Amino acid sequence: MTAAGTDSTRAGADGTASDADERLRRWRMVLGGESADGTGRALSGKDAAMDGALSALYGDGRSGRGGANRSAGLGASAPSVARWLGDIRTYFPTSVVQVMQRDAIDRLGLSTLLLEPEMLEAVEADVHLVGTLLSLNKVMPETTKETARAVVRKVVQDIEKRLAGRTRATLTGALDRSARINRPRHRDIDWDRTIRANLKNYLPEHGTVVPERLIGYGRASQSVKKEVVLCIDQSGSMAASVVYASVFGAVLASMRAIATRLVVFDTAVVDLTDQLDDPVDVLFGTQLGGGTDINRALAYCQSQITRPADTVVVLISDLYEGGIRDEMLKRVAAMKASGTQFVALLALSDEGTPAYDREHAAALAALGAPAFACTPDLFPEVMAAAIEKRPIPVPDGDVPRTAAHR
Repeated sequence: MTAAGTDSTRAGADGTASDADERLRRWRMVLGGESADGTGRALSGKDAAMDGALSALYGDGRSGRGGANRSAGLGASAPSVARWLGDIRTYFPTSVVQVMQRDAIDRLGLSTLLLEPEMLEAVEADVHLVGTLLSLNKVMPETTKETARAVVRKVVQDIEKRLAGRTRATLTGALDRSARINRPRHRDIDWDRTIRANLKNYLPEHGTVVPERLIGYGRASQSVKKEVVLCIDQSGSMAASVVYASVFGAVLASMRAIATRLVVFDTAVVDLTDQLDDPVDVLFGTQLGGGTDINRALAYCQSQITRPADTVVVLISDLYEGGIRDEMLKRVAAMKASGTQFVALLALSDEGTPAYDREHAAALAALGAPAFACTPDLFPEVMAAAIEKRPIPVPDGDVPRTAAHR
């Protein structure tokens, strides 16, 4: 392997590393430590610095990533960790930095170091880091809280920038369509839809369509057209979902035609609706961890519904119920029977379907409320379908199609 690498390197007339040498270099970086001796490939410069940063976290046995960290050299002192954070931000792309930070927190127990402002300023902020900070909120010293809020706000603003505009546009269209009426005033006529609906009445001799049936929008008003209740499980496994749901809650609350309520729960229920003007306040009002009582949370949400036919309830939970299962299902059935649209999301994140209670998911599907994992990009479409009382766009493979389209 060494000879091949050397010969190939010589063959590179322009002085750049050949494909064979590049493969050898990558193997050396992957293996690390003594395992890499067989490659005969020495590292220098940037490669040596990258190798050092990887070894500090994963040790020499890199192929065992995710297992015991036998020989990592990162240590637990703030100065050494701060230097390491600076190094990985220099040598690796942001997506890799975020993964390495998560691994450092999980494998080396560095959560307590995040309670220091200097550490927080050094990390690359993402949804997972926000979840960690929220879990530490109750033990966070006052000197750190402002820095922590700044970190959380940056992540929230990035999410809002990505999703807010599309969410408002999608839901505004859904609200307009759901408000269409068949006896509109002249100023409220939707001419495009009216013409399409009456093409059979076209009179060629007059070059016109006789509008036998008028279709229009409801009169524009500032009144609330729909009510949305976001009911969010704040157990520790739902951290990313809590972050995204809080942002979406703030976006929905900014729309005059939607009255939005945001409720978080574990074994207790907390209504954070009055903080929806700032999703950062919502997030710091949560307390990740603890048990789960979905039945109690749904009982509270049900008590807040005043216009069932114009209400959408979104339960975001992995469905591991610690409360009374049969009552939980009866509440869902009662809400649906009253005309309320009920949506169950196992997660609201980019991480796919989490571990969840399959028996409870199947029971909800039998009630016509399929439970599925939803990405933040799909959420506006899910809400639009619920508002218009259309079939929910469940991703293929998440639940039986019959359940999804009842």
